[in-house]
Amino acid sequence: MFIENINSPADLKGLGIDELKTLAEEVRAGVLNRVSTHGGHVGPNLGFVEATVALHYVFDSPKDKFIFDVSHQSYPHKMLTGRKEGFLDASLMDRISGYSSPLESPEYDNFEVGHTSTSIALASGLMKARDISKQKYNIVAVIGDGSLSGGEAFEGLDTVAEIGTGIVIVVNDNEMSIAENHGGIYRNLKLLRETGGKAELNFFKALGFEYQYLEDGNDVAKLIEVFKGVKNTKVPVVVHIHTEKGHGYKPATEDKEAWHWNFPFDVKTGNIKNPEKFEGENYNELLGQYLSKKVKEDPKLVVVAAAVPASFGFDKKRRRAAGKQYIDVGIAEEEAVALASGMAKGGAHPVFSTYATFLQRTYDQLAQDLAVNGNPAVINVMGASIYGMNDFTHICFFDIPMLAHIPNLVYLAPTTWEEFEAMENWAIAQEKYSVAIRVPAGKVQHDTTTEYDTDYSDINKYKMVKKGMKIAVIAAGNFYQKGRNLVDALDAKENIQATLINPRYLSGIDEQMLHDLQFSHQVVVTLEDGCLDGGFGERIARYYGPTQVKVLNFGISKQLYDRYDVNKLIEDNNLTDDQIFTEVMRNLV
Repeated sequence: MFIENINSPADLKGLGIDELKTLAEEVRAGVLNRVSTHGGHVGPNLGFVEATVALHYVFDSPKDKFIFDVSHQSYPHKMLTGRKEGFLDASLMDRISGYSSPLESPEYDNFEVGHTSTSIALASGLMKARDISKQKYNIVAVIGDGSLSGGEAFEGLDTVAEIGTGIVIVVNDNEMSIAENHGGIYRNLKLLRETGGKAELNFFKALGFEYQYLEDGNDVAKLIEVFKGVKNTKVPVVVHIHTEKGHGYKPATEDKEAWHWNFPFDVKTGNIKNPEKFEGENYNELLGQYLSKKVKEDPKLVVVAAAVPASFGFDKKRRRAAGKQYIDVGIAEEEAVALASGMAKGGAHPVFSTYATFLQRTYDQLAQDLAVNGNPAVINVMGASIYGMNDFTHICFFDIPMLAHIPNLVYLAPTTWEEFEAMENWAIAQEKYSVAIRVPAGKVQHDTTTEYDTDYSDINKYKMVKKGMKIAVIAAGNFYQKGRNLVDALDAKENIQATLINPRYLSGIDEQMLHDLQFSHQVVVTLEDGCLDGGFGERIARYYGPTQVKVLNFGISKQLYDRYDVNKLIEDNNLTDDQIFTEVMRNLV
């Protein structure tokens, strides 16, 4: 095996073409070993193996700088830069993140990168720094065709062309985003592929780039030849390579969308290991079913996606069935929010759903394009929970401080699936408010005994589920069940009949209810599945500041948590049921 002797890119330099091809297959086997054991991004990494081998053979990393977009194609790079054990040895896999990370390898990874469309913009900064300090080294930015739909990618291209000095931008065109590509730029990429890069209509040339096309982007020898030709370029160059997503692994090439990312699986069969773990209900699938039904009922409804339709259960069949009532804007959440605002203004009923971490890109659009205009679009915030994604570039529980502080935006937190349906039905039908809904996460909670409101227009009116004395528990969204558990424990262990409140609204307070509580309660407890700093509980604490009421806020401390164990995170933040109970009793006068 060659991979055993590869500890840095320098170790590739003495290999011949046939040996490099063998090395590429060994790298592919290493990637498959990791993702089948540990889970991770499968298709994008498998398709970029040969290109990574060729890049490291031609260029001189770490002197030459590589910047990977979104990191979904960075696994082969990691294997060739001293981290192969994290792919070959199951006991060491937890040491390696799924993303580019200077914390892991400051020599070879230049940026923490977990979000998309960033590589060219980051590279433009390196270009300017290199030029102004009069240094000489190559800069290589890698970006997938799917990521070109993001606005930052165009801004980066625009700036790089303006700077005008040497850089190589490798466009890895596998004809896919996470799902299929959407957007006008892909017509030009298709034209360029069909003409072998010779079409007069060329997006990159129009921006001022030199341009080269390689049809067989999974051929090491041809890649080396192309990369040698652009090394040490004095001007911006785009190298457009046509690759196959999932290359070398049949299941990943036969269903490219499903194999973009996967749970641990059996390499021989492609079957998921321990499938029973993933059986049963989940909120994503329930939302997909709900939206499919609503599309049939409401001809004005438009389902909006930003490249991750699986995040809300909108699979290929549902997308096809929705027809014109479905639109995917690509990796362009800013466009999705503005599009939804415009559709709402025009009388349509847009519903945009995506992960909370990706909504971070849209703050200005949410505030300015949507909320300032007061257009009645609906934003479904997915994965907003400690039970969601757990690497620190994809944490989704910072949403409340962001969204709840935008004026004129109503942010709702349902506690069960049935309450979500009631809120979503109202949000779609009403014509007065811009509405975001924090779709529940974790284990699906049902309550068919409660009749939930059908009208939430009386903004910021909390629901008192149980009226009591001494202690009031205000438990929001995913943590409502923790609030119920606390109230039950206070009754069973201390004979305290506590008040239980479902606040429903994260973006405001029920001043009348809070005012009335202070005359019969000593302690108010808030529970939220999110960041405490700037969160829901702090708003309650501020209200009670001048009073005698003591407020205890329970949530997550503001930190960058990377690949955390959710049970340990709960314990470290004093969020087990026993810890909450003990803290409440300690503060009861």
